[in-house]
Amino acid sequence: MAVKYGKFELPTKIKVDETSRSGTFARLIAEPFERGFGHTVGNALRRIILSSLEAPSIMSVRIEGVPHEYMAIEGVIEDMTHIVLNLKNALLRKLPTDEEIHSRESKVISKILDITGDMLDKNGGQYVVTLKDLMGSSDFDIVNPDLAIFSVTKPMTRKVDVKVAIGRGYVPSERHVFGEKGVDEIVIDSAFSPVRLVNYYVENTRVGQDTDLDRLILEVTTDGRITPEEALAFATQIGILHFQVFDQLKFHALTFDQGEIESNTDREALMAQLAFKINEIELSVRSTNCLAGANIETIAELVVMPESEMLKFRNFGKKSLTEIKFKLEQMGLSLGMDLSKLGINRDNVKQIIQEYISEKAGIQA
Repeated sequence: MAVKYGKFELPTKIKVDETSRSGTFARLIAEPFERGFGHTVGNALRRIILSSLEAPSIMSVRIEGVPHEYMAIEGVIEDMTHIVLNLKNALLRKLPTDEEIHSRESKVISKILDITGDMLDKNGGQYVVTLKDLMGSSDFDIVNPDLAIFSVTKPMTRKVDVKVAIGRGYVPSERHVFGEKGVDEIVIDSAFSPVRLVNYYVENTRVGQDTDLDRLILEVTTDGRITPEEALAFATQIGILHFQVFDQLKFHALTFDQGEIESNTDREALMAQLAFKINEIELSVRSTNCLAGANIETIAELVVMPESEMLKFRNFGKKSLTEIKFKLEQMGLSLGMDLSKLGINRDNVKQIIQEYISEKAGIQA
């Protein structure tokens, strides 16, 4: 037996703030949620992102002729302790797939370092061995290939073995599980988590006459081993996986009232807003002129534009973008809106709004 529940306000898409986006940072916005669900969803996603995402990290290192980490190496400026600390900063990327056999097992990358006198002479008597020198031919993508590992001042030839595995969280050296530890193998702490910081904020947003709905803003900072968008996508799937077990308690299936996007009254109110001319919403002269130069005449033509497109307009900067976004929020609107339920898209927006304006003018006449 299915039990009917009322409608829940739910986001239809995730927006990314293009003005602050980078390879390691993104501000992701989802709205509207029912009141309280912004904190419910935001806190759960934040905890999963911080604790459960996986990435490769170095587990151990072996340098020929170096039996332990508390010793100096002839011809090398740094002692072994400093070399271990440098290796902890290595950032490696790899997304294993189902097709890869034993993809989660640790892998040993071996390299014969042959530092010649000519190499020292070309570098002022000191050759800096980088992460790329140790792992350049491995299966892992190197995020920071120029990371300095140690500096050589004398010609030397040594074999270096680096063991890499994929895991999650932060694992101290004493908690690593090895099948068999090699001779002279130095085990190090591993920071598997590719996420550095996650913040979330909940603001009020508006749908129709409801002004107390939630807008969820997630700010995700990674170290480059995954992108912020990947972090959110992976965390979402991990959360769904853990909720599935409770679905066994489904004594009654729920069906939800989808509601109608708009009643006649709500539709009319929204169309009236969309039909406003740009010069009727009290923007600054600079912003108004920029929009006029882009041939945007009505609110409808403005809200169907994504932020990334707006910033391409001539003489249009972040200050104007912030002003426009604030003004639209006051109206319960936003950039990049999906107006498909009104039959409006970027290709026909001018035509439909003009038809609406003409229709209203005809009724009033």
